[in-house]
Amino acid sequence: MNGFLLARPTGVLRASGTRRAFDDGRAAAAAVRTGEAEMIVGALAFHPEDPAALWEPERSEQSAAPWRPAAVPPLPPIHVVAEIPSPAEHVARVTKLVELLSDPGQPLRKVVAARSVIAEAERALEPEVISAHLLVRHPRANIFAVDLTCAGRRGETLVGATPEVLVSRHGDVVTLRPLAGTTPRHPDPGIDAENSRELLCSTKNRDEHAFVIEWIRQRLTPICELTIPAEPELAAAGGVWHLATPITGRLRDPDITALDLALLLHPTPAVCGTPTELALRTISEFEEPRGGYGGAVGWCDGRGDGEWVVAIRCAELSADGRALRAFGGGGIVAASDPRTELEETTAKLRTLLGGLGCEVAHR
Repeated sequence: MNGFLLARPTGVLRASGTRRAFDDGRAAAAAVRTGEAEMIVGALAFHPEDPAALWEPERSEQSAAPWRPAAVPPLPPIHVVAEIPSPAEHVARVTKLVELLSDPGQPLRKVVAARSVIAEAERALEPEVISAHLLVRHPRANIFAVDLTCAGRRGETLVGATPEVLVSRHGDVVTLRPLAGTTPRHPDPGIDAENSRELLCSTKNRDEHAFVIEWIRQRLTPICELTIPAEPELAAAGGVWHLATPITGRLRDPDITALDLALLLHPTPAVCGTPTELALRTISEFEEPRGGYGGAVGWCDGRGDGEWVVAIRCAELSADGRALRAFGGGGIVAASDPRTELEETTAKLRTLLGGLGCEVAHR
């Protein structure tokens, strides 16, 4: 029986059971548009050619109130046992990417480089309990737990606490809040405030953010009347600051569903790079497969309404519940510093694993 949870600060959707499964997002979107499916829930993989984990549930329950778990049972001890790749190898990969991006004769402008850590628990973890702990640690995040069985990964679950909404569609109103450009937070309030101001003024980070916003503008302008602020704003998300831009739009065609929009926008330059196809090929060359990390999690109902979040600050839980593979990444541009990029991934990994009582070594 497939399980799905998306708990946003504005409401919660739970679903279970499977009437019909889809490993292709376009087929699932077509089923909604034609009325063959009353609702679709699940996850899109990072790489568009990898199987999706989407299905029409037998049961669903939606609430307009935030999730308030009845109990938050303690977690067993969880320890990092491996890093993929090693920190030194990640720095070496980023160094190669910076050299590539610095070549004025090639078209690649940005590529997101990610790494992962494997953590093991002393006894089996439950996705619901993990989600509850993440909510306690990150009450304003979007908490999710998605069974990956429909993607051919029986019993595995994608869990996370993402700060980023890929796209929301309610009626003809479309909203997005892309994040790109990051700096770690600091426990000293004065230093933390200075770090946030430096991020807001950083040419490197503003350029990285601008790639994302321009790409979204190009993708959505043909189907939406958009309102995009001229300047990004600061957004605090766990152990990091981000640059964020809240975007709103009105659909010209009411038949375009939330899942259609998610497929149109995914993967954004915030998790992939610019231009998209070249960045995808570069990531495939440099990295191990990402699975659900950098994908999208959400739902779409028979009216076409729905909400999709970006699957970052997340981990894949093994079928036996004993192992977590957590991911962290960062946007690389020609001005990137490899050591700083490693520190950024460590801060992002801590956002997830720190909420589960698991320490990630500072590198």
